[in-house]
Amino acid sequence: MGDVKVIGASLSLFCCKIEWALKHKGIAYEYIEEDLRNKSPLLLQYNPVHKKIPVLVHGEKPIAESLIILEYIDETWTENPMLPEDPFEKAMARFWARYVDEKCVISAWTASRTKGHEQEKALESAQESLQLLNKLIEGNKFFGGETMGFLDFVVGSLPNWLKFLEEFQGIKLFDTKELPFLHEWAQRFTEIPIIKESIPKIEDLLNYSRAQHKAK
Repeated sequence: MGDVKVIGASLSLFCCKIEWALKHKGIAYEYIEEDLRNKSPLLLQYNPVHKKIPVLVHGEKPIAESLIILEYIDETWTENPMLPEDPFEKAMARFWARYVDEKCVISAWTASRTKGHEQEKALESAQESLQLLNKLIEGNKFFGGETMGFLDFVVGSLPNWLKFLEEFQGIKLFDTKELPFLHEWAQRFTEIPIIKESIPKIEDLLNYSRAQHKAK
């Protein structure tokens, strides 16, 4: 069906989910590490609009944006489906996936970049959104039910990233007592071999960020 390439960055919380999905499907691919400080001609060629990672290249056809890429993978390779068959459940998985990227991630990122009242508002928004995810996973092994699926891959890198923000900037969002079900799910999910080998590690995120901070 054509060669598969992934253009990404190993520490990106958006790129690892693409690798997880391909491994889940059993699809061989070539991984190309991108230097985000000096964007390559290859990235600019395949994603000239946003110039961002990740990009999936399948048979020389590029697909950008992580959620779109995940759906493309699921529709192209039908074995080990990630999205539910039921139309309502599929719509709900898509809704929550967008909620994670547009609400949880953005709120936490804003909190890490602001001070004072603006930071307080962002922290409150992030905490509320994480509480909703905690309630959503309650009583379930995975967000996909008994087996991991689309939403698990979307949420998957969030816990380590939130722990990194806590260690690097003192922003505590991933509280075990406040989010017990989400914490249990994260422990279970990150021990799965295909997840464990590609997830951005907290130590690596810290080392990279400290090096970036010193370079300024």
